[in-house]
Amino acid sequence: MRPVTHELHVRRRSRNLGLGISLGAFVLLVFMVTIVKLDAGHAIRGVQLQEPAAAVAED
Repeated sequence: MRPVTHELHVRRRSRNLGLGISLGAFVLLVFMVTIVKLDAGHAIRGVQLQEPAAAVAED
């Protein structure tokens, strides 16, 4: 015997499925942009935590 599902549960499930697909597409888009930037030779710059050795040697 099949359990009775309320209409609210059906709508919530479809909304969650849509949100999950959207989130997955966004993550895939960010990943692909990162791969394309790396393949194009653009450096992905981060925060520099240490001073360059040349600046320290001049002091």
